[in-house]
Amino acid sequence: MYYYSTRKNRGVFIVLEGIDGSGKTSVASMIINELSIKGFKTLYTFEPTDSEIVNLVKTKLGDLRDPYIDTLTFALDRLLHVKSKIIPALEQGYVVVCDRYYYSSVAYQGAQGAPIEWILEVNKWILKPDIAIYLDVEPAIAIKRKSGISSRFPEFEKLELQYKIREIYLKLVELGLLVLIDASRSLNDVYSDVRKLVFKTIIERESH
Repeated sequence: MYYYSTRKNRGVFIVLEGIDGSGKTSVASMIINELSIKGFKTLYTFEPTDSEIVNLVKTKLGDLRDPYIDTLTFALDRLLHVKSKIIPALEQGYVVVCDRYYYSSVAYQGAQGAPIEWILEVNKWILKPDIAIYLDVEPAIAIKRKSGISSRFPEFEKLELQYKIREIYLKLVELGLLVLIDASRSLNDVYSDVRKLVFKTIIERESH
């Protein structure tokens, strides 16, 4: 586990997970907006980042990519992201909302064939979020929602693969690593449930 300052006034680390089309980015934007209005210092961020490391592997070394290379690439990108952006923000008291985290590596690269145990081992240094929320939706519904919208990683958008990814996410829910929210409903209904979890987490964090 990667440790950082645990002083009382440190911020709150929130993660949103789910397949593309689950509403993660929209919900994250709504959370950031409401928290900012209420006076919280906020930071929205995402993974994989747009770092040179990720872009190099994706654009220059694409022929070499496989789930093992992606796992290691995203893990390095994540470590740099946590150290350079997430931890400094938390130490300044920000509420950090991260759109995808290491759970995505477990789900996506695991669905492509990399051993889940190995992916977890590679990410064992991870900074644990205060809460990680999984927005669950049937892949067929998610793909319809994404129709006409470009994806950063279109290679992951195959329906059969999406079902495997969802299956792994649901296993992570069973393990208690993610909190499931039904994302097949309207955006407002989904946000209402996520909002309750977020504010509950903030209140609990502030009371410690």
